[in-house]
Amino acid sequence: MRVGVITFPGSLDDRDAQRAVEIAGGEPVALWHGDHDLQGVDAVVLPGGFSYGDYLRCGAIAAQAPIMTELIEQANKGLPVLGICNGFQMLVEAHLLPGGLIRNDHGRFICRDQKLRVENIDTPWTSLYEQDEEIVIPLKNGEGGYIADEETLKRIEGEGLVAFRYLGANPNGSANDIAGVRNAAGNVVGLMPHPEHAVERGYGPDTSERMRSGIDGLGMFASVLRSLAAA
Repeated sequence: MRVGVITFPGSLDDRDAQRAVEIAGGEPVALWHGDHDLQGVDAVVLPGGFSYGDYLRCGAIAAQAPIMTELIEQANKGLPVLGICNGFQMLVEAHLLPGGLIRNDHGRFICRDQKLRVENIDTPWTSLYEQDEEIVIPLKNGEGGYIADEETLKRIEGEGLVAFRYLGANPNGSANDIAGVRNAAGNVVGLMPHPEHAVERGYGPDTSERMRSGIDGLGMFASVLRSLAAA
Protein backbone atom coordinates (compact mmCIF):
# COMPACT_ATOMS: atom_id res chain seq x y z
CA MET A 1 0.00 0.00 0.00
CA ARG A 2 1.25 3.47 -0.96
CA VAL A 3 1.02 6.22 1.65
CA GLY A 4 1.81 9.76 0.58
CA VAL A 5 3.56 12.23 2.88
CA ILE A 6 3.24 15.87 1.84
CA THR A 7 6.20 18.19 2.37
CA PHE A 8 5.54 21.89 2.87
CA PRO A 9 8.09 24.70 3.33
CA GLY A 10 8.96 24.31 7.02
CA SER A 11 7.97 20.65 7.39
CA LEU A 12 10.26 18.96 9.93
CA ASP A 13 8.86 15.48 10.35
CA ASP A 14 8.11 14.41 6.79
CA ARG A 15 11.07 12.03 6.64
CA ASP A 16 10.10 10.59 10.03
CA ALA A 17 6.56 9.96 8.76
CA GLN A 18 7.91 8.30 5.63
CA ARG A 19 10.07 6.03 7.76
CA ALA A 20 7.12 5.17 9.99
CA VAL A 21 5.13 4.09 6.92
CA GLU A 22 8.06 1.96 5.76
CA ILE A 23 8.55 0.33 9.17
CA ALA A 24 4.83 -0.51 9.25
CA GLY A 25 5.21 -2.32 5.93
CA GLY A 26 3.92 0.29 3.50
CA GLU A 27 5.48 2.20 0.62
CA PRO A 28 6.03 5.87 1.47
CA VAL A 29 5.53 8.33 -1.40
CA ALA A 30 6.99 11.83 -1.11
CA LEU A 31 4.50 14.48 -2.25
CA TRP A 32 5.18 18.20 -2.77
CA HIS A 33 2.90 21.00 -1.58
CA GLY A 34 3.12 22.87 -4.88
CA ASP A 35 1.89 20.00 -7.05
CA HIS A 36 -1.64 19.08 -8.06
CA ASP A 37 -0.98 15.34 -8.03
CA LEU A 38 -1.50 12.83 -5.22
CA GLN A 39 0.13 10.18 -7.44
CA GLY A 40 -2.67 7.71 -6.80
CA VAL A 41 -1.68 7.03 -3.19
CA ASP A 42 -3.95 4.99 -0.94
CA ALA A 43 -3.64 7.30 2.08
CA VAL A 44 -1.96 10.58 3.03
CA VAL A 45 -0.06 11.90 6.04
CA LEU A 46 0.28 15.63 6.73
CA PRO A 47 3.43 15.81 8.88
CA GLY A 48 4.49 18.06 11.72
CA GLY A 49 6.70 21.11 11.53
CA PHE A 50 6.27 24.83 11.05
CA SER A 51 4.82 25.21 7.56
CA TYR A 52 5.38 28.69 6.16
CA GLY A 53 6.91 29.71 9.48
CA ASP A 54 3.51 29.49 11.21
CA TYR A 55 2.67 32.92 9.80
CA LEU A 56 -0.94 34.13 9.95
CA ARG A 57 -2.10 31.06 11.89
CA CYS A 58 -0.45 27.68 12.18
CA GLY A 59 -1.47 25.63 9.15
CA ALA A 60 -3.58 28.42 7.60
CA ILE A 61 -1.30 29.09 4.62
CA ALA A 62 -0.52 25.40 4.09
CA ALA A 63 -4.25 24.68 3.94
CA GLN A 64 -4.33 26.81 0.76
CA ALA A 65 -1.41 25.01 -0.93
CA PRO A 66 -2.09 23.65 -4.45
CA ILE A 67 -2.02 20.00 -3.43
CA MET A 68 -4.65 20.62 -0.75
CA THR A 69 -7.27 21.05 -3.47
CA GLU A 70 -6.83 17.42 -4.47
CA LEU A 71 -6.45 16.29 -0.86
CA ILE A 72 -9.70 17.90 0.25
CA GLU A 73 -11.56 16.45 -2.72
CA GLN A 74 -10.25 12.94 -2.11
CA ALA A 75 -10.69 13.13 1.67
CA ASN A 76 -14.34 13.97 1.12
CA LYS A 77 -14.54 10.83 -1.02
CA GLY A 78 -13.07 8.63 1.72
CA LEU A 79 -9.28 8.81 1.31
CA PRO A 80 -7.65 8.08 4.70
CA VAL A 81 -5.80 11.19 5.91
CA LEU A 82 -3.76 11.62 9.09
CA GLY A 83 -2.67 15.07 10.27
CA ILE A 84 0.09 15.17 12.88
CA CYS A 85 0.68 18.37 14.92
CA ASN A 86 1.10 21.02 12.17
CA GLY A 87 -0.79 18.60 9.92
CA PHE A 88 -3.67 18.61 12.42
CA GLN A 89 -3.63 22.40 12.27
CA MET A 90 -3.87 22.20 8.48
CA LEU A 91 -6.87 19.89 8.66
CA VAL A 92 -8.87 22.22 10.90
CA GLU A 93 -7.90 25.20 8.73
CA ALA A 94 -9.07 23.24 5.65
CA HIS A 95 -12.36 22.46 7.47
CA LEU A 96 -11.79 18.73 7.17
CA LEU A 97 -11.91 18.51 10.97
CA PRO A 98 -13.91 20.59 13.47
CA GLY A 99 -12.52 23.10 15.94
CA GLY A 100 -9.24 24.98 15.98
CA LEU A 101 -5.82 25.12 17.64
CA ILE A 102 -4.33 28.04 19.54
CA ARG A 103 -1.24 28.89 21.56
CA ASN A 104 -0.63 26.74 24.63
CA ASP A 105 -2.34 28.25 27.67
CA HIS A 106 0.97 28.53 29.54
CA GLY A 107 2.55 30.38 26.61
CA ARG A 108 5.49 28.02 26.23
CA PHE A 109 6.62 25.37 23.77
CA ILE A 110 6.28 21.93 25.34
CA CYS A 111 8.21 18.75 24.53
CA ARG A 112 7.63 15.58 26.52
CA ASP A 113 6.40 12.01 26.39
CA GLN A 114 2.62 12.19 26.65
CA LYS A 115 0.14 9.63 27.88
CA LEU A 116 -3.04 9.35 25.80
CA ARG A 117 -6.23 7.33 25.84
CA VAL A 118 -7.47 5.97 22.53
CA GLU A 119 -11.07 7.16 22.51
CA ASN A 120 -12.21 5.83 19.14
CA ILE A 121 -10.99 2.77 17.25
CA ASP A 122 -13.54 3.03 14.45
CA THR A 123 -11.15 4.70 12.00
CA PRO A 124 -8.57 3.39 9.52
CA TRP A 125 -5.85 4.94 11.68
CA THR A 126 -6.83 3.47 15.06
CA SER A 127 -8.35 0.06 14.34
CA LEU A 128 -5.43 -1.95 15.76
CA TYR A 129 -5.70 -0.31 19.17
CA GLU A 130 -8.08 -1.42 21.89
CA GLN A 131 -10.91 0.84 22.97
CA ASP A 132 -9.72 3.08 25.84
CA GLU A 133 -6.18 1.77 25.49
CA GLU A 134 -3.55 3.97 27.11
CA ILE A 135 -0.48 4.75 25.02
CA VAL A 136 2.55 7.03 25.32
CA ILE A 137 3.95 8.99 22.40
CA PRO A 138 6.01 12.21 22.17
CA LEU A 139 4.35 15.62 22.19
CA LYS A 140 6.02 18.84 20.96
CA ASN A 141 4.08 21.98 20.22
CA GLY A 142 3.69 25.66 20.97
CA GLU A 143 0.17 26.09 19.61
CA GLY A 144 -1.58 22.85 20.49
CA GLY A 145 -4.53 24.04 22.54
CA TYR A 146 -7.65 22.52 21.00
CA ILE A 147 -10.69 24.81 21.01
CA ALA A 148 -14.26 24.72 19.73
CA ASP A 149 -17.46 26.54 20.58
CA GLU A 150 -19.81 24.95 23.09
CA GLU A 151 -22.17 23.58 20.46
CA THR A 152 -19.31 22.01 18.48
CA LEU A 153 -17.82 20.46 21.61
CA LYS A 154 -21.17 18.92 22.48
CA ARG A 155 -21.44 17.50 18.97
CA ILE A 156 -17.88 16.15 19.02
CA GLU A 157 -18.43 14.43 22.34
CA GLY A 158 -21.95 13.28 21.54
CA GLU A 159 -21.03 11.79 18.17
CA GLY A 160 -17.86 10.11 19.42
CA LEU A 161 -15.52 12.20 17.30
CA VAL A 162 -12.77 12.46 19.92
CA ALA A 163 -9.99 10.16 18.72
CA PHE A 164 -7.43 10.69 21.49
CA ARG A 165 -7.56 12.34 24.91
CA TYR A 166 -4.73 13.55 27.13
CA LEU A 167 -4.24 11.71 30.41
CA GLY A 168 -2.59 13.26 33.43
CA ALA A 169 -1.86 16.97 33.39
CA ASN A 170 -3.32 18.74 30.35
CA PRO A 171 -0.21 19.88 28.43
CA ASN A 172 -1.63 22.85 26.54
CA GLY A 173 -5.08 23.79 27.81
CA SER A 174 -7.02 21.79 25.22
CA ALA A 175 -10.77 21.75 25.80
CA ASN A 176 -11.98 18.52 27.40
CA ASP A 177 -8.37 17.24 27.31
CA ILE A 178 -8.82 16.57 23.58
CA ALA A 179 -5.58 15.47 21.90
CA GLY A 180 -7.06 14.42 18.56
CA VAL A 181 -10.32 14.24 16.66
CA ARG A 182 -11.81 12.46 13.64
CA ASN A 183 -14.36 13.44 11.05
CA ALA A 184 -17.84 11.92 10.94
CA ALA A 185 -16.85 9.40 8.26
CA GLY A 186 -13.78 8.36 10.27
CA ASN A 187 -11.28 8.51 7.41
CA VAL A 188 -9.71 11.82 8.53
CA VAL A 189 -7.90 11.93 11.88
CA GLY A 190 -5.77 14.66 13.41
CA LEU A 191 -3.77 14.72 16.63
CA MET A 192 -1.14 16.94 18.22
CA PRO A 193 1.25 14.25 19.59
CA HIS A 194 3.71 12.60 17.20
CA PRO A 195 3.17 8.85 16.56
CA GLU A 196 5.97 8.83 13.96
CA HIS A 197 8.45 9.35 16.80
CA ALA A 198 7.36 6.16 18.54
CA VAL A 199 7.75 3.43 15.93
CA GLU A 200 11.19 1.89 16.63
CA ARG A 201 12.19 -0.08 19.67
CA GLY A 202 14.68 1.77 21.82
CA TYR A 203 13.96 5.15 20.20
CA GLY A 204 10.69 6.15 21.85
CA PRO A 205 8.93 6.18 25.22
CA ASP A 206 9.43 2.89 27.03
CA THR A 207 6.37 2.91 29.28
CA SER A 208 3.62 1.17 27.31
CA GLU A 209 2.13 -1.99 28.75
CA ARG A 210 0.75 -3.29 25.46
CA MET A 211 3.14 -2.53 22.62
CA ARG A 212 6.16 -1.83 24.84
CA SER A 213 9.59 -0.46 23.99
CA GLY A 214 8.54 2.86 22.54
CA ILE A 215 6.45 1.78 19.55
CA ASP A 216 2.97 2.86 20.62
CA GLY A 217 2.77 5.16 17.60
CA LEU A 218 3.34 2.34 15.12
CA GLY A 219 -0.24 1.19 15.57
CA MET A 220 -1.57 4.17 13.60
CA PHE A 221 0.49 3.37 10.52
CA ALA A 222 -0.09 -0.37 10.81
CA SER A 223 -3.82 0.25 11.27
CA VAL A 224 -4.21 2.15 8.02
CA LEU A 225 -2.27 -0.46 6.07
CA ARG A 226 -4.46 -3.25 7.43
CA SER A 227 -7.59 -1.22 6.73
CA LEU A 228 -6.49 -0.58 3.13
CA ALA A 229 -5.64 -4.24 2.60
CA ALA A 230 -9.07 -5.28 3.88
CA ALA A 231 -10.94 -2.78 1.70
